[in-house]
Amino acid sequence: MCTLEKRGSIYFLTLTGSDDHRLNPSLADSISAALHRIRCEFTATPSTSAALVTTGEGKYFSNGIDIAWAQSNKQRFFIMMSKIRHLLTQLMSLPMPTIAAVNGHASGIGYILALSHDYVFMRKDHGFLYMSEVDRGVVITATYVWATLKAKISSPSVLRDIVLRAEKVTAEAAVTKNIIDAAYDTVEETVTAAVELGKELASQKWDGQVYAENKKYLYSTVLHELAVVETDKMLQDSRLLTKQVMSRL
Repeated sequence: MCTLEKRGSIYFLTLTGSDDHRLNPSLADSISAALHRIRCEFTATPSTSAALVTTGEGKYFSNGIDIAWAQSNKQRFFIMMSKIRHLLTQLMSLPMPTIAAVNGHASGIGYILALSHDYVFMRKDHGFLYMSEVDRGVVITATYVWATLKAKISSPSVLRDIVLRAEKVTAEAAVTKNIIDAAYDTVEETVTAAVELGKELASQKWDGQVYAENKKYLYSTVLHELAVVETDKMLQDSRLLTKQVMSRL
């Protein structure tokens, strides 16, 4: 699950617990509810400037979709995909700057969750970014995943290695490859830096609605693909129901 706390101009969204924060309906709904609360508070006091910092507890930021839950039947797959699309749409259209303070491993949709923030910071001493699909025999059929990767990663060769080599990218390498904005020695320093950036951006006192509209144009391709509904063909093509995955159910 997650918690939401506001301290001054900063909203802190924290994925709680020592597990790997896999996205299942409970966690997705919890994060969506937190983002909805932020949006409602902004609507009630539109002159207030703020920023969002998202981080996690333990050694994982998010280890992706809860495959065991989502793939037990077709209906669950569609439910999970719908909730994830709703969550990412909320995040990418939030009327304030958003900063991910990546505290550990971020893989699959957890990787996409981190990249869906306006800025991404990461700790150096633990964790990596990992699109694991090719290692697991999975085809990436969600068009919003491709759109996010292409929007956030400018180098074709970097994107190639992320997708086709399932490269596990450390924080320092992610900075060099222009995947993230900055890396810090520890999780504490990472969160502190994210808060400092959040305060700096909030102090600009931008019109939140204008900020949100500009984000919609900046991320228009991603937001368009997030609106695409999954189909039976996408489920079939995803090849998630492999022997490897089924052994985990």
